[in-house]
Amino acid sequence: MKWLELTVSTTDEGTDIVSARLSMLGINEVSVVQGREAVEELMANAVKYWDYADDAALNNSPAVKAYIADLPENKDVEESVRASMDELKKMEGEIGVPLGELSVTSRLVDEEDWANNWKAYFKPIRIGEKLLVCPAWEQVPDGDARAVLRIDPGMAFGTGAHHTTRMCLELLEKNMKGGELIADIGCGSGILSVSAMLMGAGETVALDIDPVAARIAAETAESNGVDLMKYTVYTGDILTDKQVREAVTRRKYDIVLANIVANVIIALAPLVPKLMHEGSVFIASGIIDDRLDEVVSALEENGLHVRDVRSGEDWRALEAVLK
Repeated sequence: MKWLELTVSTTDEGTDIVSARLSMLGINEVSVVQGREAVEELMANAVKYWDYADDAALNNSPAVKAYIADLPENKDVEESVRASMDELKKMEGEIGVPLGELSVTSRLVDEEDWANNWKAYFKPIRIGEKLLVCPAWEQVPDGDARAVLRIDPGMAFGTGAHHTTRMCLELLEKNMKGGELIADIGCGSGILSVSAMLMGAGETVALDIDPVAARIAAETAESNGVDLMKYTVYTGDILTDKQVREAVTRRKYDIVLANIVANVIIALAPLVPKLMHEGSVFIASGIIDDRLDEVVSALEENGLHVRDVRSGEDWRALEAVLK
């Protein structure tokens, strides 16, 4: 299958804002290319999470790459992205963050080419106290006693390197005692749900609207030795797909995860309490900082109390319980 790769030229500070802007257009299949300055800073200041950076990464200019299936119904997407970036450029002074050129270039790529693009930048990452996320093509560092999540992200976003995923995993580890029933809404490559199993969860239900992501999540679970009788994956939108909603909501979960975007978390707010029992925890991430108050208000209005908020640059993650 062919994919249209749209590359938006920006700054390291602007990558999250461009990603959020693309998400507003319904484009969530993205990868971020960091510039030389960001990579050097990462190696100097963030060794807690990254073991090393590839030399190839030091020669990049900051950009966000978006991927859209090359199908007739998507023929106008490139024009929409260009118009959106033009509008964003006009808002640069208002936003107060340098966004760079915001120029858009495009090319057609094969699915395999996209999957391989990850390999230049994805290296072993230590997260929290218990987990090591390691790409399938890398060696586990000698002497590391952490639970090892082997992952080949392929077409699905989510490697653990991004603040949103890292914060989710840290909150997950904080709330796990062992044997939990987990729900992962918007599971992507399966990093959260499979990590939960590796850290001692009893059973996990994962779902994603993207069939590619759902397939990769199942493959990630299997390749990491997870018992597939205890790892269920659904494909569909829990908000609009009655069959999926009924299948997922028939149980109460100890931990509910949603590493998505603010708009979706707000839409999920009335449903989340139905997935929880007294003592359950809801962990949400993917929230750009200026949308945090909206998300908190939506959750509070639907019977949840936000008891912890974490920050990673412009992104926020939160932990909530039933009131």
